[in-house]
Amino acid sequence: MSTLEEQIDIDAPVLAAWEQLHRVHEYPQFVDGVRSAHPHGRNLAHLGVRFGSAEREVDTEITDRGRGRVMSWRTLDGIPLRGTFALLPLDARHTRLQIRVEYDPEAVHEAFGGPRGFAQAGAIERTVRGDLKHFRELVEARVSTAGTHP
Repeated sequence: MSTLEEQIDIDAPVLAAWEQLHRVHEYPQFVDGVRSAHPHGRNLAHLGVRFGSAEREVDTEITDRGRGRVMSWRTLDGIPLRGTFALLPLDARHTRLQIRVEYDPEAVHEAFGGPRGFAQAGAIERTVRGDLKHFRELVEARVSTAGTHP
């Protein structure tokens, strides 16, 4: 397994970011490659994913540890992926989002094709960084529109 860790600071209260993470149906707005997302059951989500020309349907399990503002997820079928989001309040109006993603490079290559080795790791890193920026933009725009942030 390979591990990627990234973080980004968000100009929004931790609760706003926490609530956005739970809007599964909005994942396509900030997760590159996710074309559809639907929650089902208490802690499951069904995702339609596209990477390059390959498309897959994936079920995920979401484990929520609300008090610590930590959300973990893992795929239940297909490609073995798992990750954790941790939200840390920097102050009343700023939050740090940390993400850790674990993946099997060979399984990712078999499922979606594309590069291997450092090129694959670089592509995944760029994608995750882009997703974090899109998440930040979405949360900050929602908070700004709600008028709860100057």
